[in-house]
Amino acid sequence: MLKMLRFILSPVIIIIAAYGLITKNSEFQSLMILLLGLMMLVMGLEEFQKERKTYGWLLVVVFLFSIFVSVQGFLLN
Repeated sequence: MLKMLRFILSPVIIIIAAYGLITKNSEFQSLMILLLGLMMLVMGLEEFQKERKTYGWLLVVVFLFSIFVSVQGFLLN
């Protein structure tokens, strides 16, 4: 389930990033950061399942930081 979610999020993030690079439009940057954060959460949960707690906690902290950044981006735009 988590692996499938990661494989769904990856192309969506790449498409949004490519759109931003090609059009030089940063309108969807906050959405991309939010989706990247969700992908970090999924990867962190996968690491917890593999009993690698250090990497799991690191990815969860990165998820929390990216959620904070994306919320700030949504509020400022």
